[in-house]
Amino acid sequence: TSSRRATHSVSRASDKAAEKAYKKALKQASSAFNEAKKAGALTESDVIYLQSNLPNNKGDAANEAMVLRNEEAFNMQMARGLAGMNTQQINDMKNHLLPSGTKEYTDMNKGLPKGTEREVKEGYEKVVIPAPILDKTKLPARINLDEVMGSDSDERHAFAGTTSLNPMQSTVFDAAYNTRENLLICAPTGAGKTNVAMLTVVSHLRDVGLIGESFYNNEGPVNTGKKIVYIAPMKALAQEVVEKFSSKLKGLGIIVRELTGDMQLSRAEAEAAHILVTTPEKWDVVTRKGGDGSLGSTCGLLIIDEVHLLADERGAVIESVVARLHRWVESSQRQVRLIGLSATLPNYEDVATFLRVDKRKGLFFFGPEHRPVPLQQTFIGVTAHTKDRFKREKKMDDVCYEIVSDALRHWHQVMVFVHSRKGTGTTAKALAERAAMNGELERLFIGDEGEDDVRTKYIERAEKSRNRELTEHFRNGMGIHHAGMLRNDRRLTEQMFNDGAIKVLCCTATLAWGINLPAHTVIIKGTDVYMPEKGTNVDLSILDVQQIFGRAGRPQFDTSGDATLITSHDAMARYLDKLVRSTPIESNFIKQLADHMNAEVVGGTVTNIQEAIEWLRYTYLHVRMCRNPLAYGVGASQLETDPTLRGRCEELITEAARLLDERKMVRYNQQSGNLAVTNFGRVASHFYIRNQSVATFNEMIGKRKSPTDADLCHIMCCADEFENIRVRAEELDEVDRIKKETCPIKTLAPVEEFSGKCNVLLQAYISRARVNSFTLISDTNYIASNAGRVARAL
Repeated sequence: TSSRRATHSVSRASDKAAEKAYKKALKQASSAFNEAKKAGALTESDVIYLQSNLPNNKGDAANEAMVLRNEEAFNMQMARGLAGMNTQQINDMKNHLLPSGTKEYTDMNKGLPKGTEREVKEGYEKVVIPAPILDKTKLPARINLDEVMGSDSDERHAFAGTTSLNPMQSTVFDAAYNTRENLLICAPTGAGKTNVAMLTVVSHLRDVGLIGESFYNNEGPVNTGKKIVYIAPMKALAQEVVEKFSSKLKGLGIIVRELTGDMQLSRAEAEAAHILVTTPEKWDVVTRKGGDGSLGSTCGLLIIDEVHLLADERGAVIESVVARLHRWVESSQRQVRLIGLSATLPNYEDVATFLRVDKRKGLFFFGPEHRPVPLQQTFIGVTAHTKDRFKREKKMDDVCYEIVSDALRHWHQVMVFVHSRKGTGTTAKALAERAAMNGELERLFIGDEGEDDVRTKYIERAEKSRNRELTEHFRNGMGIHHAGMLRNDRRLTEQMFNDGAIKVLCCTATLAWGINLPAHTVIIKGTDVYMPEKGTNVDLSILDVQQIFGRAGRPQFDTSGDATLITSHDAMARYLDKLVRSTPIESNFIKQLADHMNAEVVGGTVTNIQEAIEWLRYTYLHVRMCRNPLAYGVGASQLETDPTLRGRCEELITEAARLLDERKMVRYNQQSGNLAVTNFGRVASHFYIRNQSVATFNEMIGKRKSPTDADLCHIMCCADEFENIRVRAEELDEVDRIKKETCPIKTLAPVEEFSGKCNVLLQAYISRARVNSFTLISDTNYIASNAGRVARAL
């Protein structure tokens, strides 16, 4: 009945109208029944059945009693599930299921923020979610830095140019600056998390006696490591952090150095630095080589930026680093402060548990309304040409052009995110073609040269670039940016966009995770991302969507930002659902458990199965296993009998130990449960080689008693580290040419396989051959940067 709505049903306009409609329908049904009975059209059984199910209009109490009886009968039948239905009822149920993606099925506005608008246009549907409004009366007062730090203190010099902290920074100031609590700060992109990190940095430098007067004057400097380690998710972001921190702290004599794959430091340089900015993988390698005099043991403050990367493939590395740190703190009894910075997370309490943050003192969560620039989000689902992919892509380009041209008319810059390197160029081309057809290329995209001096400044540099695509798109007032471009070309594009010399930038998602380059309008075109492991396209993760949307709106210039997602109609329903339900981030540790466990065995922190189980309980995997057991293969009965999941941990550890033993990386005694390190395991840990590569090397070297140079090159290129090198049809001609002209050593695999392509590009790099295709240049750089490590391990 209308007064008993199902939890997920579509809400009616008015309960009264529904009640009226219900009564009218009853009246019509009773009238029809009486007429059919008089005409003799009903059998005796029909009459009995209808009389028992059709309410009469003699009184509401009788009607209500009958409705309750029917409901009880229905509920009893439903409790029995499908087992309680006959074939006819099951078929009826199937026929009444609504198709996925329809309005009734998703109930678009259910759970979405107030003010959400839906609009159906030709070929697509549009859902606009307004920017959340922040209640400014509930915000804390802005903290004046001169008052809390003193106008001439060392700590104040680190914040030169800043007079007061914003409300978010003011909320966390006391915990960040006046305590040594572990912290987790969840706040939207652009809310000012870097300044919070700077507060903890200055606080630590003061507490260990490197600057200013110690907060703990009576007790002297705190007993902790003096070094600060800042873990950034990407090399590009690490460079940005180094520049930012150096400019602020140089005057205080604080040395900030970058320690990544691009920047190798000598031991003396690393030890002399007060702040090291590194990537998760690099710090994992450093801390694997433990001991009292090691770099890891000198760390007193560890800051992890973008902690929500736990949900990514690389999240396992963060888990390993944090678990190792917690165990080291407990065994050495030395304090290390841990700071986690993250975007808005649905299950931030789980991440806080993993980081050992006191939820009452060190956990701070700020919703999307705390963005410095309010963000309007638009979701567009293309309904036209659902079967024909080419036509659907064309429609997406049309919709994308509408949004881009509208933003340019309002003098806004635009970033268009696509999901392949090739897609950046094709999207820029498609936009230029549509602009030329509409006669808007000169007016909107390029602008008048007379008034645009910024553009003329870059003409010469853009024309000189080896990247023909960059030059061609610059002429149309656009730029492209992806990891396959040379570093100089990427830098040039970033500078041109920052200075306004180009108005539209087509780029891949790496730009959203890397450097801070915002624009007023951000568009995600398409959500199909190729997943090499699965060999198919998957949906772009909601975390990536939020990270890209975070680039919309420039705090210095804009009062609002616009972010749009263009996808297929059924995918739009999935994204809106994820937006409302906020899916928790899960752990990816199981996939890489064997490699990280081997590193602990080599480091001497795990010597048997029981110690390995204890180590696993420090990971984010264990936190999530206890909260969401089904996702990790734990049944309800297993959870009841073993609430701490020690049994499941033992299963996972034993499985990993057997795998490592089989690959000769660890010696596992099944009777005693002891684990002993082997030379293979030690090599894999020190050179950061995956266990699959060790298995490949064992097998291939075993077949060759005296391997030739060709054999060794082939074995090295079969390493698991290179499996993500994709073979693209359009590159094969050039790969064949390089193979003929510059490969003195025979390649033992066809160039259509990743190992064959790697072999050719490796020899081309050693021979200093000229490679023309930019995707091949990128692949060559990747192979060259990893080949030394793999070769030394081999």
